[in-house]
Amino acid sequence: MNKYKSLAMNTVIFAIGSFGSKILVLFLTRLYTSNISPADSSTKELLEITLNFLLPIFTLSISSATMRYGLDKEYNKKQVYTGSFIVCMGGLVMLFIISPLFKLISFLSYMDGYLFLLLLYVCASAFRDLNSQFVRAKQLLKLYSFDGILTTLTLFLFNVIFISKLHMGVKGFMLASILSDSLSALFLFFTGRVYKYLRIKSFDAELTKVMLRFALPVIPTTIMWTITGFSDRLFIRYMHSDTAVLGEASAGIYGYASKVPNLILMVSTIFYQAWNMSAITENNSKDKSSFYRTVYNAYQAMLYIATAYLIAFVKPITAIFVDSGNYSEYGDVYLYTPILAISVLLISLNQFLSSIYTATCHTKNSAWTSLSACVANIILNIILIPKMGIQGAAIATLASYLVCYILRIFDTRRLIYFRVCHADFLLNMIMLLIMSYAIIEQPELKMFYLVCGLIFATSYNFRPIMMTVRKLLKRH
Repeated sequence: MNKYKSLAMNTVIFAIGSFGSKILVLFLTRLYTSNISPADSSTKELLEITLNFLLPIFTLSISSATMRYGLDKEYNKKQVYTGSFIVCMGGLVMLFIISPLFKLISFLSYMDGYLFLLLLYVCASAFRDLNSQFVRAKQLLKLYSFDGILTTLTLFLFNVIFISKLHMGVKGFMLASILSDSLSALFLFFTGRVYKYLRIKSFDAELTKVMLRFALPVIPTTIMWTITGFSDRLFIRYMHSDTAVLGEASAGIYGYASKVPNLILMVSTIFYQAWNMSAITENNSKDKSSFYRTVYNAYQAMLYIATAYLIAFVKPITAIFVDSGNYSEYGDVYLYTPILAISVLLISLNQFLSSIYTATCHTKNSAWTSLSACVANIILNIILIPKMGIQGAAIATLASYLVCYILRIFDTRRLIYFRVCHADFLLNMIMLLIMSYAIIEQPELKMFYLVCGLIFATSYNFRPIMMTVRKLLKRH
């Protein structure tokens, strides 16, 4: 099959399984804002981020290697899954052993009353992630997509029961997530016949070491991205300022401001799941440079257009997903979304470039570029948040992701070269920043800026999309 058609087909399969379910998750934001105060929402956000922090550390990010080596026909899938399962189990046992030490760390006080639920949440998420990545490695993409739908439906149902009906707040959210992830892990384990690949006799120490050498650099990469999101909320929650409003409520508002740009991240993640598989399977092809160039140009063009439209209509879109009826503080959420939307665009581009590190097994490069973003984010948070409050955190996030993008766009093309037009990136970024200014500052020419931005985004970025469409329509 044409490699472009294969990528498109996989993207469609992932989209069918993910798009509706991810939209449903966004509507959960409305349920949360209707039933959970901004202060408690901040606690909920911090617990979610803590999960993302603990998961790669105590599973050694082995699920990333599960997909990479499971897809490779040179390796035995029983050995791949068994090694991954044993590593995952060992790490989670260690987490339970050292978890009492968390109570001794003062800035983790938000865990009080939630620690045991958090540990269960990590376990459920770890096994769901492991099984879902192995199902992808077996190329059971329809099952993978169906599980995405099923998991979201159970998550939605449990949230309605525990939060809307039983009014359990943050604990209700934790219970809903644990049950949903556990059911997904079991569903994939049995329906995908993953259990057939779990054989202690198949454990291969040498292969497991190879997988760990691939996976271990992914740990700091994941942690750095988590810290980048984690530090924003911690600084907003605990820093003091004479000029900006900070605290728990502000941290909760910032958390929901980052939800709406997830519309873009939702689409880009669907594509990334398919693209990551193509990057691995096409790693040895002769025309991979042309393939990368064509796909990347179309991908970034679609991101620019989507981000421009999201910024232009950010206020009505935010009103759909964020309910400010019970808590009026949520009414200003849309003001912080435009800058975060551009940040998500940069995350999406960084994801694309990280696939090169995965395909070529240069995960160490992914780690140091992520570290640069993390350091930049922390420094800028310290400088900007006391002066600019929530908007300062958003600007710090954008700048840190931009640092990572600049490093990766030059570093990755040493591994797999493909032509990139930097002028396109610069012009589109300027256009998006002008549109963001129009939403945040509300100048007299606001509508003029927004309309011109939409016209530019659509017309300027139309050509690379059509070029890719023509390649898809070719018979040979």
